[in-house]
Order: sequence, then structure tokens, then C-alpha cells
Amino acid sequence: MSLYSKQDKLKKLILKYRSCLIAFSGGVDSAFLLKVAATLLPKESLLAVTATSPTYPKEELLYAKKIAKLVGARHKIIRTDEVKDKKFISNPTQRCYYCKKELFSKLKAIAHRNKLKYVLDASNCSDKADFRPGNRAKKEMGVRSPLVEAGFTKDDIRKMSKRLWLPTADKPSLACLASRIPYGTAISSRILERINKGEVFLRKLGFSQVRLRHYNGLCRIEVDKNDVPLLIAKRKALVDKLKKLGYNYITVDLEGYRTGSLNEVI
Repeated sequence: MSLYSKQDKLKKLILKYRSCLIAFSGGVDSAFLLKVAATLLPKESLLAVTATSPTYPKEELLYAKKIAKLVGARHKIIRTDEVKDKKFISNPTQRCYYCKKELFSKLKAIAHRNKLKYVLDASNCSDKADFRPGNRAKKEMGVRSPLVEAGFTKDDIRKMSKRLWLPTADKPSLACLASRIPYGTAISSRILERINKGEVFLRKLGFSQVRLRHYNGLCRIEVDKNDVPLLIAKRKALVDKLKKLGYNYITVDLEGYRTGSLNEVI
């Protein structure tokens, strides 16, 4: 299917919904979906909702506010409490199911109060290649994924975002901070904060796509494979910072960043 055909199908889907709430992280996919919906639906028929919690990088909230304002959409910020759920913090392989169930339950309630017919998420066809237990919660809660239904891949979304002059077109992929912790290792706000501080520091050193994988006193750093030599060159500053954060051993993944690397051992 051509990109034009996918775009046309997406527009028809959104017009068919007539009113909707979009789970909005401010990332590449949700920004594109919100932009398209904002051009098609009346302002009162669309609401972007960003959920904050210790699993959501703090600086991303400011960015989400900026993008929502840029596209002219109503924007609401809520807090989710997955870190209070014993099933979530025990970090089983189905961890994402409990997180998404918490999120979608709250979004469904907000949509109902605002008389919005559908809750949408910004999953795309490229996500199918990874382990996504959160999809079960989405199905149970009746959440729609129009980018999947229209056939959009991540590459398609980046191409269309450039055509729409969205600043998210080249934004690095984002994932919940809990995805940095191996299954079976308990999740805590303290660990999530340590991971976030480490990744913020890496970005300040000039690395855009980063993951700091947490193994208690050891961390494994992923950056774009072309940036690995630069990472090694800056090892002194990096080691000093990460040891202050509580890591005794700092390692570099020579394979470079890839989505869902912790799922490779399932």
C-alpha cells in the first residue's frame, strides 16, 4: 500500500470516529496521530492525554505540552499509579499489561466524562516485531490503534511527520523507563530515578538515542552503534557520573541501541 493510500485510510478512520481521546506521550507516533486528528476534528471533539508517573521521563512532559500546543489540541495531564501495583513492580514478563491496564482504565473514564467516543493509542505496524504484552490490555479495554489499522510503519510516520513539519520527525524513540529493568528485578521509584538521571546525562554528552539498562550495581549502555567510539572517548565523565548514581560497573553494548533488547532473553 502506498503512503498516500495509508494517509487516506487514516483520515477516513479518524473522521469515522467523530470524537476521540488520544494517549499522548509526545513521541514520534502520538504526535503524528494527534496532528492528523487535529486537522480533521473540531477542537471540542479531540483530547490529548499525557500520563505522568515515575516510569515517564520528566523532561518528556515539557515536550508533550509543547507539541500539543503546536498542533492546537486540548491537552490534559494525569498521573498513573502503576508503581503502586504489586503485580507491576514485581516485574513479570507481563509487566506492560498491568501498566497499560492502569493507563487505559483511566483514559476510558476520562473519555466517558468528556463524551468522547473512542480512546486511541499510537501503536504502529513496526511494533508487531517486538514483545508487546500491553496489547492484551488494549484489546480488553476496546482501545483503537488507527496507525496499525491504516498500515503505518515507524518509517512511514517519520516521513509523513517531515511533510507536516513536525519537530518530532527525527525524535529518538522513547520507551517507558521500566523497560530498562530485566524481568524479575523489582521496580522502584528510586531505580527509575537513577536510570532517568543517567540517561539525561548521556543526552547532555551529545547522545540522542540512548538506553541505560539496569542490573542493580551494573549498567549496560546502548547508543547508536556509530556513536560507540564517541561514548568510549567520553568514558571518564560517564564513569564518574554513573558511579555517583550508584553503579559499580559501567558497560557498553557493542551491538548498539535496538528496540526491546531485554526481550532477547525471554
